[in-house]
Amino acid sequence: MKTNKPKGLTDEQVKQRQEEGKVNYDTSIPTKSIKKILYDNFFTLFNGINLILGIAIFLVKSYKNMLFLGIVIINTAISTIQEIHSKRVVDKLAIMTSHKAKVIRNGEKQEISIHELVLDDIMELNIGSQIVTDSVILEGKVQVNEAFITGEPDSIYKKEGDRLLSGSYIVSGRCIAKVEHIGEENYTAKISSGAKYIKKINSEIMNSLNKIIKFLTFAIIPIGIALFYTQLQIDDTTFQEAVVKSVAGIIGMIPEGLVLLTSTVLAVSVIRLSKAKVLVQELYCIETLARVDMLCLDKTGTLTEGTMEVKDFVAVNRTKKEMSNIVANIAKESEDENVTIEAIKKHFTTIEEQWKPTEKIAFSSQTKWSGISFQEKGTYLLGAAEIVLRKDFDSYRETIEKYAKDYRVLVLAHTEEKVANERLPENIELIGYVLILDKIRKEAKQTLKYFDKQGVEIKIISGDNPITVSKIAKQVGVKNYEQYIDMTTLNTEEEIEKVAMQYTIFGRVSPTQKKALVETMQKEGKTVAMTGDGVNDVLALKTADCSIAMANGSDATKTVSQLILLDSNFASIPKVVEEGRRTINNIERSATLFLVKTIYSGILAVMFLFMGEAYPFVPIQMSLIGTITIGLPSFLLALEPNKERIRGKFLKNVMIKALPVGLTVILNIFALTILNKKEIISEGQYSSLCVISTGICGIILLFTLAKTRKSENSKLPISIFRGTLAVLVTILFMIGLTVFNWWFNIVPLVPIIKVIIKTILISIVNFVVLTAIFKKILLKKEKE
Repeated sequence: MKTNKPKGLTDEQVKQRQEEGKVNYDTSIPTKSIKKILYDNFFTLFNGINLILGIAIFLVKSYKNMLFLGIVIINTAISTIQEIHSKRVVDKLAIMTSHKAKVIRNGEKQEISIHELVLDDIMELNIGSQIVTDSVILEGKVQVNEAFITGEPDSIYKKEGDRLLSGSYIVSGRCIAKVEHIGEENYTAKISSGAKYIKKINSEIMNSLNKIIKFLTFAIIPIGIALFYTQLQIDDTTFQEAVVKSVAGIIGMIPEGLVLLTSTVLAVSVIRLSKAKVLVQELYCIETLARVDMLCLDKTGTLTEGTMEVKDFVAVNRTKKEMSNIVANIAKESEDENVTIEAIKKHFTTIEEQWKPTEKIAFSSQTKWSGISFQEKGTYLLGAAEIVLRKDFDSYRETIEKYAKDYRVLVLAHTEEKVANERLPENIELIGYVLILDKIRKEAKQTLKYFDKQGVEIKIISGDNPITVSKIAKQVGVKNYEQYIDMTTLNTEEEIEKVAMQYTIFGRVSPTQKKALVETMQKEGKTVAMTGDGVNDVLALKTADCSIAMANGSDATKTVSQLILLDSNFASIPKVVEEGRRTINNIERSATLFLVKTIYSGILAVMFLFMGEAYPFVPIQMSLIGTITIGLPSFLLALEPNKERIRGKFLKNVMIKALPVGLTVILNIFALTILNKKEIISEGQYSSLCVISTGICGIILLFTLAKTRKSENSKLPISIFRGTLAVLVTILFMIGLTVFNWWFNIVPLVPIIKVIIKTILISIVNFVVLTAIFKKILLKKEKE
């Protein structure tokens, strides 16, 4: 059906297409559905193994030893409920930042959801617009970036009759386009149809947990079968006893709550950040931002409010009245939509003589200038002095740099020649300067001070004059603000690589140079975060380890970013960093508790395979140890405030704390096994002492984790919260051993009190010695 270009589709035509299903329905990768969350949390390998073990215990009628299944179900349910709550919060916030399309229907402009577009709709596109459907330009000229679909970073010039591909975005200009494809017919839908449901995540925590899970996946089943066979061969051991003891060995190796706890803590972080007006679009970017040691900022809209104001203008080769009329005509006829032109329109409102435009060239962050040709008046250019004046710039450098210390300086220039293909002519005459003020954010100085204290290096990457940017950097307290460079003086990637780490302020940066700077910093081993709000930031945001967009930024910027600041407030970023640190540090401590059990259970299972002795635990005893010394404290520790800087690798940090405790448990049980074999202690005492010694080691670890951290600025050697938790766990463990000893198969403690005291002392000594040995080995490796 033909569309009337100025009027667009009628309501009747829109309804007809909707009935025919010609609507641009969503084909993008969605957030997890509730069904998917339930499936991922309940139908896991470990849950499957736990279910099989539970059935085995049920079949041999040892019902109380099935308690571990109830704990697994409760853990899974808590994690699932929290994740669903987090999803709903994110979905609500996502609606606030969802893309809108400007369409013309019934001759009137409307703003609708991109998923309400229909075939043949007429769209109005301008700078920053994300092209959401394959379209054909009906009128206008634009520069388009197709980097995300073709990999080519350079912008492409498109005019009437040219196709616009979905997935690209408008870099400059304005056009009217007709929707050509919708839904799965779009170019990006076709090329991404084989994409997985969930995007690949880059998370050290998740990668570490996956390594552990992968190892256990291959180890648990063969070790479990071998352990069962060995237990069955022991004299006077019944089939029921062999099953029960084998199950105890296997469930000890499964860190069943660790992955669920990680998901829960991250989900809680998302909810907390939503209250601080931060939308998390990728869950694990919280972790990445907490590890960041290089923060790249755009000046406009980040350090400054992004609301420009023309403070003055200086005529050079015209009178002030003539210059005012020229700029007023440019302001009236310009189709650009950015804060700079809006400030100019607001200031230059009086037109003494109105001129007729014949050609318009939109502003581009790549070219850094715009131009309009007027009938019988020539062409007037407005843009960056270094770019527009070129070879004549040195003649005016001193004056321009003087103004640049306090203002953003735009030059107005004139040429009699027509500007074709966005190439500047040779003969250009300077008319004057437009001096623009960009107000600094009140919170910028305090925010940058925070990052400086945290050891995060700041780089400011801007399209503005480096002198102007340096002056603002000085005002907000950026270190080494005097180390600035004009990026127009660099021509090769090698030159960019040389200056990336050398300078702090980068001015007159093109979008491709922004990306190259970020890539160079990453090559130098930096974890880079990037903030931005304009189309010139998109390529760099996509490249950065963690990308942060402002809610008032362009559609393209918000599409590629992992975090969106809903109030467009730079001061929100420290909250994200602190939340990330709380998350990582607390998961690290909780992982230590879980992996202690996995380490000693795995080694003990193998040890008892070769020793040919009865496994010392039954499932109900592992439930006592797991719940009191691991489950409860790990959950409470995971929600504790924690601003400690991230140090070292996640898995290494966990193992250096977990291994000494795990090996202490093994040494204790090995010694008790010998005592049992020599009949110094009875069979019942042997099993009970194994439970007690293992619990004691868990409590020792908790008291170790209770030590006060430097960041807490406390005079006390132990954190009140963590110390209280360790004492509470000790009391609960004692209640389990005494009041409920009949339930957990624990013999009376009085006859073995001397052995218990000796076990406590030996455990402390073993733990201290092993910890010292591991730290020494680690320091030696770090020196090497």
